[in-house]
Amino acid sequence: MLSHVKEGMLAKYESPSNKEFAKELVDPILGPNYRSVMIGVVYDKSAIKPADTPKSLEDILRPEFRGKIAMPDPSQHLTTTQWLGSLHKIVGKESADKFIRTLGGMKPVFSESYVPAVERVVSGESIAAITQIIYAYTYGQRGAAVDYIRTGKMLGDGHYAILSNKAPHPNAGKAFIDFLLGDESMRILSKIGEFVNRKGIHSPLAGADKIQFVPMKEFSINEYSEMQKEFQRMFIP
Repeated sequence: MLSHVKEGMLAKYESPSNKEFAKELVDPILGPNYRSVMIGVVYDKSAIKPADTPKSLEDILRPEFRGKIAMPDPSQHLTTTQWLGSLHKIVGKESADKFIRTLGGMKPVFSESYVPAVERVVSGESIAAITQIIYAYTYGQRGAAVDYIRTGKMLGDGHYAILSNKAPHPNAGKAFIDFLLGDESMRILSKIGEFVNRKGIHSPLAGADKIQFVPMKEFSINEYSEMQKEFQRMFIP
């Protein structure tokens, strides 16, 4: 997204709905971060005694989680690479480095993406998954005994409705952005568990109002490549 901004590929459009989002969430070019996609740990409540409920990321490094953590392969899955590379933003560099090294030795089970990871938890094949925490709500609505670790600060991506400066029908694009950012659309997204950011609308996921969203760090192509090589050495024997 940043490369599109730097290369001047986007048209600036200020929707009337911009004022319905907190000022700190409105980018001067991209407009409002209308929803946040947060990544964390979803776990199987039925497989863990209430007294042993994980309360921090470090808690999944306990012996009983060994070989039972599902996650996308960080040497292949770009967002997981980004998540691990950004952990220092919420736990500090020393703790992040230790967590990643230890996680690599926990023999995690790799999946193609976040949905297959959480489905391993739902099916009982894994105890925990590094995935999008919205799935704690969506799969919970289907009857799965899942919850998520409430870490307070959570890493994720902000999503924006953008307009190309070469759009063939810019007014239609603006009308769509206005609709998407509007109250009706945001409430529809919220009802299915999305973390929308329009004022007064909240995710139905328990504890969502206490989550502090922290945007993941943006990396260059070379940085991603180097991190993935390092994670391959750490995670794949």
